[in-house]
Amino acid sequence: MRRHAPQLAAAAMIAGVWLITGFGDTTQTGRNALAQRFRFQSAPLPVLTPSQRTIREVRPSLEPIAAWISSVGAAVALHDFDGDGLSNDVWYVDVRSDEVVVAPVPGSGNRFPPFNLLRARGCKERRATAPMGVVPNDVNEDGQADALVYFWGRSPLVYIRNSEGFGCQELLRESEEWYSNAAAFADVDGDGHADLLVGNYFRDRSGVLDPRSTSGAMEMQDSMSRAFNGGANRLLLWTGGGFREVRNAFPSDVTHGWTLALGAHDLDGDLLPEIYFANDFGPDRLLRNRSTRGHPRFELIEGHRRFTDPRSKVVGRDSFKGMGVDFADLNRDGVADIFVSNISDDFALEESTFLFLSERGSLTYRDESERLRVARGGWNWDARFADFDNDGTPELLQASGFVRGTVNRWPELHELAMANDTLLRRERNWPRFTAGAELSGDNRNPFFVRDANGRFHDVARELGLAAGTISRGIATADVDGDGDLDYAVANQWQPSVFFRNDTRGGRGLVLHLRIDGSPAIGATARVNGVSAQVDGGNGHSGKRGPELHFGLGAARSAVVHLRWRDRTGRVQQRRVLLNAGMHTIELGGRS
Repeated sequence: MRRHAPQLAAAAMIAGVWLITGFGDTTQTGRNALAQRFRFQSAPLPVLTPSQRTIREVRPSLEPIAAWISSVGAAVALHDFDGDGLSNDVWYVDVRSDEVVVAPVPGSGNRFPPFNLLRARGCKERRATAPMGVVPNDVNEDGQADALVYFWGRSPLVYIRNSEGFGCQELLRESEEWYSNAAAFADVDGDGHADLLVGNYFRDRSGVLDPRSTSGAMEMQDSMSRAFNGGANRLLLWTGGGFREVRNAFPSDVTHGWTLALGAHDLDGDLLPEIYFANDFGPDRLLRNRSTRGHPRFELIEGHRRFTDPRSKVVGRDSFKGMGVDFADLNRDGVADIFVSNISDDFALEESTFLFLSERGSLTYRDESERLRVARGGWNWDARFADFDNDGTPELLQASGFVRGTVNRWPELHELAMANDTLLRRERNWPRFTAGAELSGDNRNPFFVRDANGRFHDVARELGLAAGTISRGIATADVDGDGDLDYAVANQWQPSVFFRNDTRGGRGLVLHLRIDGSPAIGATARVNGVSAQVDGGNGHSGKRGPELHFGLGAARSAVVHLRWRDRTGRVQQRRVLLNAGMHTIELGGRS
């Protein structure tokens, strides 16, 4: 025994960790029981221009890593285009044709012919660009759905609804060359109008998608863990006649992270949204909002590492690859918790996703992803909390996968990860990631369901979700008005898919909160101790519908506590008793 004491001690430690994290008691029978609660019917999203393209044209210096550069762009949103009161219209980026398709959700009727939003008149076409996402929103506050499209290769475009369909406008007075991977509307300064946040990746004027470019601005990340040489993240304030960019709105290391996702969500109850930047190759950033009307101001929130905390699992101090973010109050303390997707693929790159739970109703967070079993999921992107069976407890979805091919390139990627950081910024030092490269191409989109003990279990396999789908964005909404949430998934170089929810669960309460007929972005509702906020585009490239959804279980009604800012910026509140079902509530117009 004495001779084997070190081995026995190590085994005991491993067993202890196994028991603490709870990974040892997952059974197939248990997963089957959880999965049996859910039922979905899938259908591909409409396609305008069939194409077999699987890789992009890039600048000459990037050709050896063209598959890596071509790994983003698929995006999806669910919103109401035709004004029928349901988020039953899909707005999605088809990367195979670089079109932004607007169409009725499959199965919702042929209410209008699908069309390419980018064909709207008013904006000049630019070569060497590609759409990366679309954010529906009533930009001009006239009660109709407009949209913002963000790109690689140009600054975003705004599409305003008019009698002919849409008219296109440049977001900026003079178009610039941005490389955007996230955008969201939020009332940042508390004036009662939605401002705009844009997260950028490559530096401006990098010429990434231009096969003739020799731009000297091109740089890859200058670190695997602390890269701050990315494109500038932007804040643009609403002005009534467009948007005004606020220069130097964030500190330098916040501005120039390699942002792949962002979230704007009020965490401290003042109806000013905190901002979370999920960054690739470096620490994410959580900003507390201290803004006043017309004057944005933020404080950086960083967690404190305790003895048992891994260094990279502390808020604002991580070194991982943040690629998705969403919010839900899982511990019912009145403060939203934060879920962040990272890379966590077995036998590949085992970092960890984050599930930051608030402590004692404060903005102090601690990662509990291991204990709650969501630390492992694959090469993860968008994430969405959603209560699909209306039991009052949210499920968790993730979009996963990177590049699907025939040649495993993980050995080369591991070599790159271990290389000196000074070599990374020059693309010529990267391994070859061309057509046919395989990096986490066999992932399956996780579908996490919570058990009676509060731990999550991935039942994607039991639900029949296919492996090998390379997904980017997830959008949720009650598409058919039946009180439960449906969802859509945007896939990269593959058909994107809609999932209709046929689960026989509890009753649902669906709230369309409006101001002057427009979605009241940032307005909050609290039902049975659960809070939700009208979402203006949180995440990577998936955008949920603007309605709020609450699972009521067997209850037929619920008391709803509402809080919002009116068009003057004043905080208002209301308490109403509502029956289960769908309700549209006008919160008050202009004064």
